[in-house]
Amino acid sequence: MNKELTAEAAAAAVRHARYGRLPERIRFEDMTEEVEAVPGGANTSYDPEGSWKFYSCLALDLGL
Repeated sequence: MNKELTAEAAAAAVRHARYGRLPERIRFEDMTEEVEAVPGGANTSYDPEGSWKFYSCLALDLGL
């Protein structure tokens, strides 16, 4: 049994030498960034009468 522990310890040492340790955990607060929205951005320039220019339909393209 002592021999198995030594083999397991050796295998663990080899794994640790090869892969090292896990990276530190990143907190959720560090992964997110809060930015104040700018009024009058790209989303406010929607023109419902001009939106037909960007409409794409396969049936219409094929003439069905």
